[in-house]
Amino acid sequence: MAKIHSYLNFNGNCEEAFNFYKNVFKTEIGWIGRFGDIPEDPNVTIADADKNKIMHISININKDQMLMGSDCLESFGQKAVFGTSNYIMLDVDNADEAQELFAALTVNAQNLEMALADTFFAELFSSFTDQFGIAWMIHFEGNRKFQ
Repeated sequence: MAKIHSYLNFNGNCEEAFNFYKNVFKTEIGWIGRFGDIPEDPNVTIADADKNKIMHISININKDQMLMGSDCLESFGQKAVFGTSNYIMLDVDNADEAQELFAALTVNAQNLEMALADTFFAELFSSFTDQFGIAWMIHFEGNRKFQ
């Protein structure tokens, strides 16, 4: 069966975000490639200001899930637009893990839609936008069975 991984786009602060996420998930950065690493091509010009930006980066959250990302280059006509059309949902195994992830990911959060709390569908649930504009949900079902 196919695995699903989250791929995040940023407007120049991808490396900062992934250094934050590696600490949250207690992991290491797997592979990092910069736009300046792209082999020279007469048809593609990368501005000096963009060469240190992230072309691709990844971390393993666990053995089955990766978080990957890159910076968008305006010189390529790209721009990351943040909003709430997508969330990364962390479905955790216990309340302690939910509380630990909530505390770590909400540092300097842009928007706390719902603080980590007991709900009718989960023993603990939260939704928020982190300091980098990425929308997250944390879910610990516990004894609730609403799947």
